[in-house]
Amino acid sequence: MKHGKKYNDSAKTYDKSVLFDPSEALGISVKTATAKFDETIEAHIRLGVDSRHADQQVRGAVVLPNGTGKKVRVAVFAKGDDAKAAEAAGAEIVGAEDLVAKIQGEGFMEFDVAIAAPNMMGLVGRLGKILGPRGLMPSPKAGTVTPNVAQAVNEAKAGKIEYRLDKTNIIHCPIGKASFGTEKLLENFNTLLDAVIKAKPAAAKGQYIRSCVVTSTMGPGVRVNPNKVGSGAADAE
Repeated sequence: MKHGKKYNDSAKTYDKSVLFDPSEALGISVKTATAKFDETIEAHIRLGVDSRHADQQVRGAVVLPNGTGKKVRVAVFAKGDDAKAAEAAGAEIVGAEDLVAKIQGEGFMEFDVAIAAPNMMGLVGRLGKILGPRGLMPSPKAGTVTPNVAQAVNEAKAGKIEYRLDKTNIIHCPIGKASFGTEKLLENFNTLLDAVIKAKPAAAKGQYIRSCVVTSTMGPGVRVNPNKVGSGAADAE
């Protein structure tokens, strides 16, 4: 794969074969985020599980202490008091049958997070083929199907992210912006890794955190020592 001059120059500033402590790796990612916009810093975590087996799935959600740095547009499927609570909490889009019809008929997708009251899931289920592939389908495990829609809206606005395995047993998550600086990014990184470690399936054998890389949107990947991740690093193995 060919990369641009900035990418190649950044990649020369550190040894790509070294496994860095998380704070060092994040510091390098911040320094190599040289684009004209505020780049997102991402964590890519490969786990020692097999996502083909139901008892080895890893999925959940966590609120990052410093948020993601992104303005989150929230859509809520609700009626009555739930709809009023969602609006009061700051949801940009609130609806029921009308919102489902707008998504199905007009291809409306102007939102980043979808939340649903439990009594709406019979209706929202019709959108599975549309929202599912985009990672937007409300889910009880992610806390986006809940009787407390106002709390879910507040958490989404505060920087709640969902983590889940892809087909190659890797979790990909944003953990903030380069402008956050190393300290805030480290807090977010540790919070995410702690959640992933706590979600370790009982069926997982051997080393759980196989590898971890942090990178900025346009920058090179920086390898993190998998035995030094999370605030309880000793539990990562």
